[in-house]
Amino acid sequence: HVQLVESGGVSVQAGGTLRLSCAASGYTYGTYSSYCMGWFRQAPGKEREGVAAIYTGGGSTYYADSVKGRFTISQDKAKNTVYLQMNSLKPEDTAMYYCAAGSPMGCARLQDAWFNYWGQGTQVTVS
Repeated sequence: HVQLVESGGVSVQAGGTLRLSCAASGYTYGTYSSYCMGWFRQAPGKEREGVAAIYTGGGSTYYADSVKGRFTISQDKAKNTVYLQMNSLKPEDTAMYYCAAGSPMGCARLQDAWFNYWGQGTQVTVS
């Protein structure tokens, strides 16, 4: 049973930077390197959307158009941790951010249906 714990969400001013972390543990099937790790976000009244994903095996990364060039997803395999570096933050980035783990098939699609395990979320507010 995979467990994901996010951290790093705070309130920041527009144009600021923030780094979210997601610590993963409890891999029962396969290994850490067999998963796609993704970041999703959901703003009030809106559907959850995929932000970025990384295939832990090969390191390939994928981004939503809305965050390309501003956000960077990375991983520390030794710590089983995935990060989301967020630069040039905008008010429209305000949302609850969730870390998720799932099938490698979900990486390029950034669709939550491919992700089986979810963290509790961390709030990011940009004003």
